[in-house]
Amino acid sequence: MRLLLKILMVIGLTIAILVPLLMIRGTIQDRQMYRREAVQTVARSSAGAQALSGPVLMVPYTELVEVEEKDNQGFTRKVRREESGIWMFFPETLEAKGTMKPIVRKIGLHQVRKYEFATKLHAEFQVTVPGDADALAPRKIGQPYLSYAIADVRGVVGLQTLTINGKDVELLQGPGSGDGGGLHARLPVTVAGGAIVLDSQLDFTLEGTESLAIAPLAKRNIITIDSPWPHPLFNGDFLPRKRTIDDKGFHAEWEISSLATNAQAQYLGGSRVPGMAPAGSVDAANNAETVSGLDAIGVSLVEPVNIYSQADRASKYGILFVLLTFVGFFMFELIKQLRIHPIQYGLVGLALAIFFLLLVALSEHMEFGKAYLVASGACIGLLGYYVSHVLRSWLRGFGFAAMLCTLYGALYGLLISEDNAMVLGAGLLFLILAAIMVVTRKIDWYSVGTTNPPPLPRG
Repeated sequence: MRLLLKILMVIGLTIAILVPLLMIRGTIQDRQMYRREAVQTVARSSAGAQALSGPVLMVPYTELVEVEEKDNQGFTRKVRREESGIWMFFPETLEAKGTMKPIVRKIGLHQVRKYEFATKLHAEFQVTVPGDADALAPRKIGQPYLSYAIADVRGVVGLQTLTINGKDVELLQGPGSGDGGGLHARLPVTVAGGAIVLDSQLDFTLEGTESLAIAPLAKRNIITIDSPWPHPLFNGDFLPRKRTIDDKGFHAEWEISSLATNAQAQYLGGSRVPGMAPAGSVDAANNAETVSGLDAIGVSLVEPVNIYSQADRASKYGILFVLLTFVGFFMFELIKQLRIHPIQYGLVGLALAIFFLLLVALSEHMEFGKAYLVASGACIGLLGYYVSHVLRSWLRGFGFAAMLCTLYGALYGLLISEDNAMVLGAGLLFLILAAIMVVTRKIDWYSVGTTNPPPLPRG
């Protein structure tokens, strides 16, 4: 009966420790929210996640169309009305070469990664404007223009230079038509059936926060991005064909055919820029790919270690830590006939829970690995000292501390090796269960808990 009560007590205390563990997880999530708010603050004051598409050649026109309508007497008759529209032509080739220069802004404890993308967009057009459908009602061709769509036009910094067929052309604000931000340039007026041959190059610098997306709208798209940032995340709809990443930064190259993307159809359907998640949003924090809009390549300058996601993952193992520690205590009570008070169980459980709070607090001021070492060392030292008195032996306290070292070491291995986390976790649980079974293999559970339990067999 006493054994059953002790088991129930251990289970109850384990469940009770869930309360501070859940509170600590709530604190971690609050810190993540503050991090996202810091990113949003930077994005509001400058430019957010950037997306770029274009150039696209726009040719407005007006034509007479024959429509049927009813007069006042209800009779249907055919009338001619003017109807306006815009023909959209995409480049034959698009070459985008640029360098992402990372800029770290700090708000309080949080670092926000911005960048300046200095690029050259070279596009070639070979277009024939449609001829008149009706010689008796010729179309009126408006002034053509090149349109560049930009997600956050506030990010356009410095001087911008656009050359078309070797001549400098003035850039104007806005994409030229429709909603959204961007730039456009007016071209010479053409006629129905006329040919337009353009060799354009736009040199400009685009500032953004954390992520960049470029839509491949040409028949053949070649995009090259270099950066000294050594921790890129390639997302979007296409991965680079070639890439190198080292301590000096990264180099990435994409080559995309219009046959491999729906970007042109999406543009004709009304989308203008890749729909990347806004900077600071939950999707952006999770490095989400495009959420709507045009197909695109994507690059994000991510942190080498996201301390909050790592701490959150670690806290998920908190109940396992508490349970294994309590099982260890229970084994000492069972085998060495030591009496451990429920308050002592509770204090040890709280010390284990405090580790995760220490980990978050310290990792905001130092590297995650160092913070983990300091927090785990502090908790292991405290528990080793306390347990040596509870178990009435420095040797037992040292053994308990060694067990905690193994647990914390295994947890760190799980955190830094996401790909192998499942196999490492399963292997650890198997070894722990095997150790418990080996230690208790000769215990007569029917006699445990009686007033004078028989001595344990040796050998």
